Amino acid sequence: MAYLNENYLKLKAGYLFPEVGRRVKSFCEKNPAVANRVIKCGIGDVTEPLPPAVINAMHQAVDEMGERETFRGYGPEQGYEFLRNAIAQNDYRSKRIDIADDEIFVSDGSKCDCGNILDILGDKNKTAIPDPVYPVYVDTNVMAGHTGEADESGAYSCIVYLPCTVENAFIPEPPDEKVDIIYLCSPNNPTGAAANKTQLSVWVDYALKNKSIILYDAAYEAYITKPGIPHSIFEIPGATECAIEFRSFSKNGGFTGVRCAFTVVPKKLLASTTKGEFKQLHPLWFRRMTTKFNGVSYITQRAAESLYTEDGKKQVRCLIEHYLGNARILREAITNAGLKVYGGVNAPYLWVKAPEGYTSWQAFDKILQEANLVITPGSGFGSKGEGFFRVSSYNSRENAVEAAKRFKQIKW
Repeated sequence: MAYLNENYLKLKAGYLFPEVGRRVKSFCEKNPAVANRVIKCGIGDVTEPLPPAVINAMHQAVDEMGERETFRGYGPEQGYEFLRNAIAQNDYRSKRIDIADDEIFVSDGSKCDCGNILDILGDKNKTAIPDPVYPVYVDTNVMAGHTGEADESGAYSCIVYLPCTVENAFIPEPPDEKVDIIYLCSPNNPTGAAANKTQLSVWVDYALKNKSIILYDAAYEAYITKPGIPHSIFEIPGATECAIEFRSFSKNGGFTGVRCAFTVVPKKLLASTTKGEFKQLHPLWFRRMTTKFNGVSYITQRAAESLYTEDGKKQVRCLIEHYLGNARILREAITNAGLKVYGGVNAPYLWVKAPEGYTSWQAFDKILQEANLVITPGSGFGSKGEGFFRVSSYNSRENAVEAAKRFKQIKW
């Protein structure tokens, strides 16, 4: 008899975004006359073409793969040296952050790595996760057997939920109790809030004191516009001893369909065995990568490398400015419609308070039916997201302007 992983049975609902897609599909089937009018401001998928520097690099790499002398087969599972060096030099050492090339691990997505990292972390850890936040953090812990059952509210035992509210500007604060693993996301998905140095320093101090590990998701760091907001957890002294950082090329270089990201695992980072012996996590992650992953394609890694060229950096900045421009247009329109809006300054997402009397899904349905706009209900990101909804700025400028117009016309 074959047995299944019963942890999957503890998941209380379908993954948020497929459920959004299901509802939109149902609406379009029932209302074919307006199906082509629907504008998606829900899932955070980029819309603009890849930068020219990326296209050129990919064409060149394809040509190399067409010649015996320059053909590449299996590459190093942890990433080619040319890309790891470009990442370490540009994202860290040029900013006086001491990260070595071999502390960089190239992958096919930070979403994947946020789940895969649990392979090297034990199931005895008490985990703290912000609420609301990217639902993958909770779901992958459930799948891995790192939680108990969910209660009637959907909260899982063995997880400490960190409230992100208007009162704390959506930046989670350390709990009174000791936790072992801490998920932080800054700029935050979905709220758009970005932690400053003081706020992150409090977390690093907590982690060092309690010998905890911070799993820091910086997928949206390129959208930080205000000075004084760290782009990396490693800007905080001591963080290389207590943190792992996840980054992605999806939202800065438009790689959602190309797939390339990286994770930084410092060699100073230690975790305990059940016998109380402290061991490095770096060699464990190296072993995990070389055992379970065959690496990102050579063509894709050359494309990612091009983002660090002079032209590539300029073109990335243009993409970021485009989406932040959309965010400004949407933020102004929704504010003028009488709703309270957060985010959209250091992040591509707007976090909107639904009018009194509306749940997140009720707001979703009303906006879809009356304005033919797709947003993301806040409750899908955690219980503290109830009563809010997320609006994504990932769209063409034409669609952003049209969506802004429609938001103003909704009668609440």
